Amino acid sequence: MSTQSTIYRVGDASITRVTEQTFGIDAARLFPDFDPSAWRAHASWLVPDHAGPSLASAQLSVHTWVIRWDDRVILVDTGCGNGKDRPFGAIFHQLDTPYLERLAAAGVQPEDVDLVLITHLHVDHVGWNTRLVDGKWVPTFPNARYVFAAAERAYYETPAAANRMMVFEDSVLPVIEAGLADEIGDEGGVYLPGIRFIPTPGHCAGHMSIELSSGGERALFWGDVVHHPIQVTQPDWSSSFCADRTQASVSRRRIFDYAADHGARVFTSHFAGTSAGRIRRNTDGAFVWQFA
Repeated sequence: MSTQSTIYRVGDASITRVTEQTFGIDAARLFPDFDPSAWRAHASWLVPDHAGPSLASAQLSVHTWVIRWDDRVILVDTGCGNGKDRPFGAIFHQLDTPYLERLAAAGVQPEDVDLVLITHLHVDHVGWNTRLVDGKWVPTFPNARYVFAAAERAYYETPAAANRMMVFEDSVLPVIEAGLADEIGDEGGVYLPGIRFIPTPGHCAGHMSIELSSGGERALFWGDVVHHPIQVTQPDWSSSFCADRTQASVSRRRIFDYAADHGARVFTSHFAGTSAGRIRRNTDGAFVWQFA
């Protein structure tokens, strides 16, 4: 797997990707509404970055976006993490990846990070919030504020979260106990000038997309409101990981409209290939994805 990544400019900010892992997942398993004919119709661009050679699998990436802006080092989401028990998913379980070395290759040491902006508190978005030191999970980025939705934290107080409590306990709770967490209300809004949280529920109740505005330009980190570029052509295909697939579809169309209307550069959470691009509308109003 190549760890080289393009550096993008959005206003005064520079943005680059640090990849933790890539993998394939059965396409029909990823999308409950999967239509093989619609999938095959896009084979010319799906293979090889976004689908396996036989078109049976969808290719996905797990990564962090690193932003350097206004004398700050900012991370958006932190992947799965190393050495964590994840019996519910082999692709997350007891990983041993050179993520921190890749972060260092991008010029970032853990102590350099000022902000960790989190779209939602799922296993593959919070893992590197912490690392194991002397048998204890401690914040990986000790000088950072970790920012996430209050509704996401509150979810872990409900019985529905019982089978995922280990994610909260090893990757979120240590950050809260260290006094490093800031929570965003249900309505989203501005966290700091130029950084705004946008509610995009459906994948989970407190899911947020995050917008950075600089120099008249916008960067949009839309999290798991979209998992794969095929969803741009099939916006009603919600993933099997979405808690409320109907609401996820509503949020997806809304964020597509927003990105297209504002000419935002989009930085995706799971697209393979470059993972960055823009949403456009073609002549009949349908959405089109253009990779950067």
